Amino acid sequence: MARVRPGEAANPAPPTVQRIRVRFAKRGRLRFLSHRDVARSVERAVRRSGVPVSHSHGFSPHPRISWIGAAPTGTASEAEYFEIGLTREMEPDVVRTALDAVLPDGLDILDAVVATPPALADRVDASLWRIALPGVSGADLRAAVEGLMAKDSLVVDRIMPSGKRQIDVRAAVAWAEAGEDSPGGVTPEETGGAAVCAILTAVVRQTTPAVRPDDVLGALDVVAGLKPPVPAKSTRLAQGLLDDSGRLTDPLGSDRVTTRA
Repeated sequence: MARVRPGEAANPAPPTVQRIRVRFAKRGRLRFLSHRDVARSVERAVRRSGVPVSHSHGFSPHPRISWIGAAPTGTASEAEYFEIGLTREMEPDVVRTALDAVLPDGLDILDAVVATPPALADRVDASLWRIALPGVSGADLRAAVEGLMAKDSLVVDRIMPSGKRQIDVRAAVAWAEAGEDSPGGVTPEETGGAAVCAILTAVVRQTTPAVRPDDVLGALDVVAGLKPPVPAKSTRLAQGLLDDSGRLTDPLGSDRVTTRA
C-alpha cells in the first residue's frame, strides 16, 4: 500500500469543477418516502444516469450531493432541492434530463441551474404550504385561521425522540389564508370523498425545530377546536427567501416569486 504523504488525501478523487442546483418534486404515493429513502433513490439515479458526480476523499468516498429542508414524511412537495458536484462541466438541462429518466415516477426533476453564490442554504428561510382539509368547511377554517393569526404566540407540544418539545407555531407562520369549499384544482385524492374540502395556504418560516403542517393543524385545534375528520393532504409549493410582501424568491436564482393565494 502506497504511503500517504503529509498534506495529501488518501485515495484522492477528481476535483469538483461544477455544482448544479436541482429542484425536484415528491408526488403521489412517494410522498411517504423518508428523506433517507429519497436520498438513496437520487444516489442510485446518479450512478445509473452516468452523470460524472464528484466524490469525497478517503477510504469510503461518497457522492458530493448536499440537501436542504427535506419535506416531512407523508407530505408531497413541488419544491425540494439538492446540489450535486460534478467532475466535468455539463449543461444543467442535460443533467436534469438524465436524472429524471432513471428516477421512479413520483420523484420528478423539475429544473436545474449552475450553482452560484450565495449558498443554497442562504437562499431559503420559509416555505409555502397548501393543506387540503377534507370534511372541513371554508367558514370553519377561516374562523380558525383568524383566531390563530390574532395570537401573538401559540405553543403546541411535539413528542420527539429526545422527549416533549414545545413549539411556537404562531411565531413561525408569516401569513395564512383559507380557501373556499371545494375550490377548483382540488383532486379526488385530496377530498377523500368528502362533500367539502377547505384549503389552507400558509407561508411558514424556518425555525429550529421546523414547524410542520401537522403543527399548524395542531395550533388550529388549540385555538378553535378544528379537527379534520379525515387526514389532511399537505403539499409544499415553494421554498425561498421571504420578502416584505410575503412572497418567496426562487432559490434557483431567477426573478420568479410566489404569489399569495
